[in-house]
Amino acid sequence: MTEPRIVILGGGFGGLYTALRLSQFPWIKPQKPEIILIDQNDRFLFSPLLYEILTGELQTWEIAPPFEELLRNTDIRFHQGEVVAIDVDSEKKVLLKDGSDFTYDRLVLALGGETPLHMVPGANEYAFPFRTVKDAYRVEERLRALETSEKEFIRVVIVGAGYSGVELACKLADRLGERGRIRIIEQAEMILRTSSEFNREAAMRALEERRVFLDLETTVESLDAETISLLYKGQIDRIPADIVLWTVGTRVAAAVRELPLKKNSRGQLVTLPTLQAVERQEIFALGDLADCKDAEGQQVPATAQAAIQQADYVAWNVWASLSARPLLPFRYQAVGEMMTLGIDNATLTGLGIKLDGILAHLVRRLVYLYRMPTFDHQLKVAFNWITQPLQAILSS
Repeated sequence: MTEPRIVILGGGFGGLYTALRLSQFPWIKPQKPEIILIDQNDRFLFSPLLYEILTGELQTWEIAPPFEELLRNTDIRFHQGEVVAIDVDSEKKVLLKDGSDFTYDRLVLALGGETPLHMVPGANEYAFPFRTVKDAYRVEERLRALETSEKEFIRVVIVGAGYSGVELACKLADRLGERGRIRIIEQAEMILRTSSEFNREAAMRALEERRVFLDLETTVESLDAETISLLYKGQIDRIPADIVLWTVGTRVAAAVRELPLKKNSRGQLVTLPTLQAVERQEIFALGDLADCKDAEGQQVPATAQAAIQQADYVAWNVWASLSARPLLPFRYQAVGEMMTLGIDNATLTGLGIKLDGILAHLVRRLVYLYRMPTFDHQLKVAFNWITQPLQAILSS
């Protein structure tokens, strides 16, 4: 009897945490599977802390440790590669761009999303997405070039007033100081439409204190190398822009879009409450690419918090499906939300608590430290966070 193979596509919160949890289950010897984690990058990214790279508050190794390091003491096999096709019918096989392929007995789809830049003329050429470490490096390189230029002001335009747009605006306003001219473009009539009133008000105060300009009920018509064209109440206005950051929209990976499985209008895979694909119950999906309603019928948001919770259920259900145990329907627990609103400033709501300012910043850091993927990495980061301020004091 050959050992079953579990292939996990995507090493973000959904994929990596599913793999780590699966490796901890008490597999009986003949059933012990081969677990293969595939991602096109060599590093995991703790994405809620990506903004701190731009302000120098955190270093890359803290929020983006290599998979090799995280999986060192596990039986999980990591393969770096880009998925180009998935055969879910005859061969049950994943094909990669480098020519390699992997057959599977259970497949976990956790590829996350991509930022769509093809909808607006010029966006693909001139806008900067902010989703990956590579994106952060590209933005950092552009900012440094602008900071060392002779420009009196650095004009930053951020498209989207959701969490990512607001957090970026506050961080960049703190980094650029008096030299920065930050503007957020949002087609809705308010910022943070899905957020709590407390968080929205704290965010508005933070933006006003940093003199961030808001263009609400405004859409982007086009971009070029030096300007962005905006449409507001039938009128088009062209304004100068040194850098445009695009934070709106999510598109599922091409390999998932092409699957002959049930999808919603946005291309997400429709899942059962057990997080299995409707037509192929050996396939599990979670995170950004899954259209999931939980056991209570509530729509599960595409957030890091939800993906971490889903990972526990996917791991259990994959294990249960291979060991003749009952599968569990996913039950989503909304435990609140956190945002960073500049250097050493944040807001936090949940479990009856409402905080903003430096205390919320400290709690946010501790919560994210606890959620980091392995205990070894938690220790390394915690040690650095404790000793760094002491080193700064001693060297001053």
